[in-house]
Amino acid sequence: MISHPTTSPGAAPPAAGATRALAEAEIDLDAIAANVRTIASVTGNDLMAVVKADGFGHGAVPVARAALAGGATWLGVTSAAEALELRAGGISAPILSWLHHPDEDFGPLLAAGVDIGISTMSHLRTAAAHAARRRTTAMVQLKVDTGLSRNGARGTDWADLVALARAYELAGTVKVRGIWSHLADADQPGSPLVRRQVSAFRTAVRVARAGRLDPVLLHLANSAAALTAPATRFDICRIGLALYGVEPVAGAGAGLRPAMTLRSSVVNLKQVPAGTGVSYGPGHVTAEPTTLALVPVGFADGIPRSAEGRASVWVGGARCPIVGRITMDQCVVDVGDRPVRLGDPVTIFGPGPDEPTVAQWAHWAGTNPNDLLTGIGPRVARRYLGVAA
Repeated sequence: MISHPTTSPGAAPPAAGATRALAEAEIDLDAIAANVRTIASVTGNDLMAVVKADGFGHGAVPVARAALAGGATWLGVTSAAEALELRAGGISAPILSWLHHPDEDFGPLLAAGVDIGISTMSHLRTAAAHAARRRTTAMVQLKVDTGLSRNGARGTDWADLVALARAYELAGTVKVRGIWSHLADADQPGSPLVRRQVSAFRTAVRVARAGRLDPVLLHLANSAAALTAPATRFDICRIGLALYGVEPVAGAGAGLRPAMTLRSSVVNLKQVPAGTGVSYGPGHVTAEPTTLALVPVGFADGIPRSAEGRASVWVGGARCPIVGRITMDQCVVDVGDRPVRLGDPVTIFGPGPDEPTVAQWAHWAGTNPNDLLTGIGPRVARRYLGVAA
């Protein structure tokens, strides 16, 4: 079970003498719920809230509850452990878990009523065998590879998977509830590959139905496609990045609310002359007299070293640059002559537009927001706000 230091809405402040984390991720659960409603108003169909990787670093169980409160009807996770964590948290909503060992013990998932994503014959045989031993039926969703060339079956493997699934249906050990796939470049509106994948998906569904399968749940769209490509929506859309308030398509604002604000504080201040080296290397030398503020977050907390020389934070009422190398536990900020004091708050990223956003940090680091959000380390406390909890 994944856990982080947390503060629930309405919780009492830490007792005297209690330790305080050096950084805190504030999670707005009302924003999660609002994002579900916003996306549903665009798509017009059901949504699966993807809460894998500990809810993209936000906390899987609190995020799942908020998403369901906002109207999501399904939850999506990568692994059996993640699915069972949600069940242990008291969540009874439908769950799809889609990445497993070929010899996985599917018994706990069957007992928990979790749908199993199936991409290979080996996985299907294992699921059916566990169902037979338990005298039950495994609810599965078959994944077809329509062009991502990652997980999923394709070509004759798909036809064989369909035939085997039908045989297990007749035996009563498997029921195919859904068919699904994943898109390769839906964040590029108008992509011809998206159109080809939609066509390949429709063909795969026809093959399945010709094989006498009768899935009731077809899904292809991720966040970007759900918002910009109506042909991908089918019965349900899987919402990952957009759930957390990050626009999945650059420049195509959908009115989403970022759910995470990452904060720390100033723990040291020093006035230095021109020519002062800063951090290892030194990676930076001051061009003029200035004030340096030390912020106790670094790459062990999810602040990427690759953003060096480009990143800034919000402190003293303005954006101030991080200077020198970002280290494991700390970074240095040039605050100039701003009236910054020890203990002043520092916003690493937030909803904007004043403070930097996680999307801007991803740009500075040469990565994507998913990488940043899931990389926020366990030393960072999570604090939850909003009635959605």
